[in-house]
Amino acid sequence: MTELGPVAWPPAPIKTERLVLREPEARDRAAFIELLASPEVNAYVGGPRPRDELEHEMPEVPQRWPGSFVVDLDGVMIGQILLRRATGHRRPAAAGKADLGYLFLPRTWGFGYAAEACAAALDWLEGVLPAEPVVLTTQTANVASMRLAAKLGFTEVERFRAWDAEQWLGQRSPATTST
Repeated sequence: MTELGPVAWPPAPIKTERLVLREPEARDRAAFIELLASPEVNAYVGGPRPRDELEHEMPEVPQRWPGSFVVDLDGVMIGQILLRRATGHRRPAAAGKADLGYLFLPRTWGFGYAAEACAAALDWLEGVLPAEPVVLTTQTANVASMRLAAKLGFTEVERFRAWDAEQWLGQRSPATTST
């Protein structure tokens, strides 16, 4: 993945009805470690990383890079949204397009936070790169992620096999309205 291109970074925090999308801060370190070490969060994305490894490697202020948003609820990190430029190594159909990724702490699942945060990130992207198509890849077994992709307006481009599981690649055209 690479940067999105000529986008000023960081943007002002993006506020929704309940959430704020912002850059990582030092206070987010523990939440990043929890997110990356969680077996539930990482069940469909390659598995969790060892907590002791993360404690050792994670800088005091988690890495900041264009397209990486912390999802903040009442001053506490509950997840991460990533918008990066897809490379062709995974799927040629995704190459060069913006790629949406997201991870949320299990205790926040089922409250609509992922839909709200992803819709806000997609609206922001449409504002700075109006003609940009966006892709999203998830395992077909990840029912919640498949539902979220449909809710956000992604339609299937292809299914393929990778990492010993069936994967789904969807695309959202710039004209799609987020919900």
